[in-house]
Amino acid sequence: MSAAAKPTTIRDQVSEAEWQARVDLAAAYRLVAFYGWDDLIFTHISARIPGPEHHFLLNPYGVMFEEVTASSLVKIDLDGRKISDSPYFINPAGFTIHSAVHAAREDALCVMHLHTDYGIAVSAQENGMLPISQQAMFPLASLAYHNYEGLALNDAEKPRLVADLGDKNYMILRNHGLLTVGKSVAEAFLSMYILERACRIQILAQSGGGDLHSVPKDIIDLTAKQMGAVTVGQGADLTWPGLLRKLDRMDSSYQD
Repeated sequence: MSAAAKPTTIRDQVSEAEWQARVDLAAAYRLVAFYGWDDLIFTHISARIPGPEHHFLLNPYGVMFEEVTASSLVKIDLDGRKISDSPYFINPAGFTIHSAVHAAREDALCVMHLHTDYGIAVSAQENGMLPISQQAMFPLASLAYHNYEGLALNDAEKPRLVADLGDKNYMILRNHGLLTVGKSVAEAFLSMYILERACRIQILAQSGGGDLHSVPKDIIDLTAKQMGAVTVGQGADLTWPGLLRKLDRMDSSYQD
């Protein structure tokens, strides 16, 4: 009698490049939960799968960020159609925002959109992000704004969102939240970490009630250029392995 066939897994069905993208994206979801940036199930991070097809991965709607795994991520195309079998569906608003950015920006291999408390608080301020902390210098060098148009369900909003983003890597969605893009999951995550921290510092500084000291424009430009020196030319690749080690110590099931 022949041995029973071994059940195939998602990992058996995809390329090594796609599996790595899945693991990195699942890690980002877990890290967002760890840092307390999640909003139950209502925000999203997407990653484009390497290759000529314009396919990308999005979280399974209804799954908490702390539960996301590499296998549970849903593979879709730019029309929102599932490319492979999955028992899950996706957040329609997540699809609208992320498909718009992925379609317009070849360099946007990862798009992260969050509703953090401090991010929304700054997004509601008329003057947006203020140049009052070192953390704010980096987003301010590449920061866009997009006005609130209601829940992101209308395809007509896509060209306005894309036009507002332009070639920037950070965006404050007015009265809504934050968005970052990156050439990798690691890059988008580090950008979000810096952006969220700058927002938190701003709200804390404003709560003191005193006058705030702003950094001059020429120093903002200089500081942004110095980022490469601080990370010895490795950017997010320098921080990402450590973040994965942190996750592995806590719970390595994101890799499943």
